[in-house]
Amino acid sequence: MSTLSNSLKPRLAAREPLYGCWLTLGSPALAEALCHAGFDWLLIDMEHAVNHGRDVQDQLQAIAASHMPVEPIVRLPGNAPWFVKAALDAGVRTLMFPMIETAEDAAAAVRSTRFPAPDAPDGTRGVAGMTRAGGFGNRPDYVRTANAQVAVLAQIESRRGLENVDAIVATPGVDGLFIGPGDLAANLGHLGDSRSPDVQEAIERIARAAEVAGKTCGIFVTDATAGKASRAQGINMIALSAEVMLLLRAARQALQDVRN
Repeated sequence: MSTLSNSLKPRLAAREPLYGCWLTLGSPALAEALCHAGFDWLLIDMEHAVNHGRDVQDQLQAIAASHMPVEPIVRLPGNAPWFVKAALDAGVRTLMFPMIETAEDAAAAVRSTRFPAPDAPDGTRGVAGMTRAGGFGNRPDYVRTANAQVAVLAQIESRRGLENVDAIVATPGVDGLFIGPGDLAANLGHLGDSRSPDVQEAIERIARAAEVAGKTCGIFVTDATAGKASRAQGINMIALSAEVMLLLRAARQALQDVRN
């Protein structure tokens, strides 16, 4: 049996419009249900949510069980290699690395996702034979084919990352950039105000760098209006809110409708 292919990787390379949602509540049931909403991808957030090792695997299994064409992404809680190894062994194929600030950061991130092999002689990913990713030992070709299926998204969310964005996006193995508007605004001196002209100029700068490099650029937005504005800025990968925000918004609207 061959390793399963990453359906998102060629779509990132083609800069297709890609729409997804953040998963923050650690709920496999919600993850599976959202697969039927029509999203291209769902991101399991380990950085600012309750998702940990078992939660990640449970949600990956739930997404797979939906039999829908949805690719899972995991945002790591940090960029330490053991976080990377655990997430890849659980079966995810696309990783988002937070707070990438230099080309060296980006290169280290890529190395941590690759087994040492002819296509990645400097890869640092450790090898284990009985992981979920390797079919619990039943995919003998996994270690030889896995490198080609991994996608890396570098999150730009600081002034230093902005200054080095051209070198970051040009790093071999980086499949795209993802803008963290909240941290970017705070780092630029506009805490809580991602609509500040300075922040919007920075966002456009990141989007241009990705476009020039021919790579994907993504961003998190809270509603469809902001998503359309981001598309107009040349950003092709849109995180349309988080599941908890969508749930609360629908609940509030339903209550308002019935009360009125």
